[in-house]
Amino acid sequence: TGARIDRIGRRAKYLLMTLETGVTLIGHLGMSGSFRIEKTPDPALILDPHDHVIFETMRGARVRYHDPRRFGFMLLTTEEALPVHPQIKDIGPEPLGNEFNGPLLASRLEGRKSPVKTALLDQKVVAGVGNIYASEALHRSGISPKRLAANVGPVRAERLATAIREVLEEAILSGGSTLRNYSRTDGELGYFQHRFQVYDKEGNPCPTPGCGGTVKRIVQGARATFYCPACQR
Repeated sequence: TGARIDRIGRRAKYLLMTLETGVTLIGHLGMSGSFRIEKTPDPALILDPHDHVIFETMRGARVRYHDPRRFGFMLLTTEEALPVHPQIKDIGPEPLGNEFNGPLLASRLEGRKSPVKTALLDQKVVAGVGNIYASEALHRSGISPKRLAANVGPVRAERLATAIREVLEEAILSGGSTLRNYSRTDGELGYFQHRFQVYDKEGNPCPTPGCGGTVKRIVQGARATFYCPACQR
């Protein structure tokens, strides 16, 4: 469109690009979407059939949105309408936000009859934790993924809120987790998967010192959960 992008932000797993015209582009990567940044693109390069959107900058760089499985999407809204947009309005608090803490998490889990692991994947409870990091945070905080969310209580919620923040911050510093097709915008792979304590570690000894338990895999809400029955209560 020729419009300048004034700022780029994020809400949960949604990318938000606000243009100088007041329009905001909402993007979601879906299951396999990714961005590739080419600072000096080859004009002779033939684009991949799964390169669905191309952004070109005034300085000649190119950003390709690549999505083989096509579960991702992009749509436009106005900046004023963004807070009440159907994709955005019901999202819970950001786990890396200043307001996120034990009491807030306890209040979000209160009264919920689902297992705490399932609750953590509900975007209305907390934004963007994700399946891998929910398993890792629950292990780090010593909480069973099968415990009812309503029974977590303030003490465990404090430990869990701290663990969620720590796990996410460490994963970001590690460039994310590459299990199948995830990679960064420069094409490099993430390496937090090398620091997993329980995720995808079924049958391994629990890494908690003195535990002696074994990592187990169960399925909750059609998603794989990994935990140690010995030290997670």
